[in-house]
Amino acid sequence: MLLYLRLLKESLSFALNALRNNKLRTFLSLLGVTVGIFSIIAILAAVDSLDRKIKEDMSSIDKNTMYLKRFSFGPSEIPRWKREQFPDVSYDEYQYIKDNVSSIQEAAFQIFTKSETARYEDKAASSVNVVPVSYEFAEIQSLKIEHGRFYNESESNSGTPVAVIGYEIAKTLFGDANPLEKKFRMYGQRFTVIGVLEKQGQGMFGENNDTAIIIPVNFLRNMYGDHNDFMTPIIIIKPKAGEDGEEVKAEVAQKLRNYRGIKAGETDNFIIDILSGFTDMIDQIIGTMNMIGIGISAFSLLVGGFGIANIMFVSVKERTNLIGIQKALGAKNRFILFQFLFEAVILSLFGGLIGILMVWGIAALLSSMIEFKFVLSFGIVCFGTAVAIFIGLVSGILPAIAASKLDPVEAIRSGM
Repeated sequence: MLLYLRLLKESLSFALNALRNNKLRTFLSLLGVTVGIFSIIAILAAVDSLDRKIKEDMSSIDKNTMYLKRFSFGPSEIPRWKREQFPDVSYDEYQYIKDNVSSIQEAAFQIFTKSETARYEDKAASSVNVVPVSYEFAEIQSLKIEHGRFYNESESNSGTPVAVIGYEIAKTLFGDANPLEKKFRMYGQRFTVIGVLEKQGQGMFGENNDTAIIIPVNFLRNMYGDHNDFMTPIIIIKPKAGEDGEEVKAEVAQKLRNYRGIKAGETDNFIIDILSGFTDMIDQIIGTMNMIGIGISAFSLLVGGFGIANIMFVSVKERTNLIGIQKALGAKNRFILFQFLFEAVILSLFGGLIGILMVWGIAALLSSMIEFKFVLSFGIVCFGTAVAIFIGLVSGILPAIAASKLDPVEAIRSGM
């Protein structure tokens, strides 16, 4: 063990001497490893951060949550022209499903609509994301309310002009004052603030509850009716705990087919998306992104590996006389082999650590500049370090073998 520790110490010394004495050559040789490790770590960190953000945004929603609507969130086997002929889901269908599907815990009716401007005294919040929903929405989405409450069933059904507002809306309209029970104007009506959501930040899909105002869906229905170009309704369904998502989906589909009078053999004129299918698709995309990124970065590592091999062959050439003297004094072949192998690993590790530090610095800078947290996890750092060591081993094995097989007499003579 002491022998190998001494060997590691000497290899580190030789590696540092190579860095000091041949700065330009060493820099150019390590550049490939640095760029390669930087590319791999940067891609893995970016994709991992994206994955963490998506899962964080979806953590409050049950993966079995379903969305019943006339359009599709993702790719669909149904032709677009046919989907455009599907009817919108209705409020009556939402009530029918809620009352007749035994396997669901909650169902909510939501309308996607255009943004509005909210006003309070001389202050205005423009481009407000108005979210008209029924009262069950709070439980399905697990909304976190910092002050006040969400509206109840009675307020929801009657379309009472009450509102739960986002953090940024509260700051814009009311500043540091308590917004509860204050009234603001929107749609030409006065809304009473009954709740304020916790600060959340923008999600991965552009949604941002901080700039949202949630109101009873029946307020909008009472004002505009159910058939308007700027209103797109959906039904959100949360199955009971322990229920199989596909079975619940099949039951909902059959109930709606019966309600709409769709005959056997006819295709559905609605679409049900399960959140778990969407998250599985995201996992596949992230996995593919990781593989493509690693594949592209591998070319940089290949160049870096050739650079390390080149500097090690030159190092063997320069130290041929020293190798001969070491062998003449009794150094075994494996001692010489490990000496150069360790040196190659240390040089590669230097390049890898520089690449990792560059990623860490850029990630910290970007995280402070934009509303997105780049995470450089310990696992990714370990992976990058392991790759750097592997490149050093592969690149240094041939020069190390060549050095270990040198004849001591010829080696000493070549240096004379």
